[in-house]
Amino acid sequence: MRLEYFQMIDRVLAVGPESIEAEALVPAASPVFEGHFPGYPLVPGVLLVETMAQAAGYLLLYRQDFARMPFLAAVKEAKFRNFVPPETRLEVSARLAHDGSGYAVLRTGVARGGQRLCDAELTLRTLPFPTPELEAAMRAQAERIGLAAAPRP
Repeated sequence: MRLEYFQMIDRVLAVGPESIEAEALVPAASPVFEGHFPGYPLVPGVLLVETMAQAAGYLLLYRQDFARMPFLAAVKEAKFRNFVPPETRLEVSARLAHDGSGYAVLRTGVARGGQRLCDAELTLRTLPFPTPELEAAMRAQAERIGLAAAPRP
């Protein structure tokens, strides 16, 4: 997890047409923790939502063979069940519920050791890549986290 760059997913563990499983490792130190909270560092809930959104986005990139860029469009029913401190290994999942008309609805979650920490229903909109640079950056990031090499069902 590179919090300062909003690169939340470290590794794709498995991906298929309908779902993705990924891993995110919360760093021991980050400027984010200096203010959230002094003496009691926790990952902000909004960054957990971003982590789920990125996993969902990688699933859509995979499904569409990088033809369109996914953007977060809506967050529904987000629930936070427990705190996430530094140095936590997160299990991130996304499952497709609906895909059509340029929008996808996904059920997403974050767990630690199999215990659910948060979940949400996310809607992502897919659009043509606005620039070749963004497409190249997304392909490079997907390569870095092993999206292309992830086991397929």
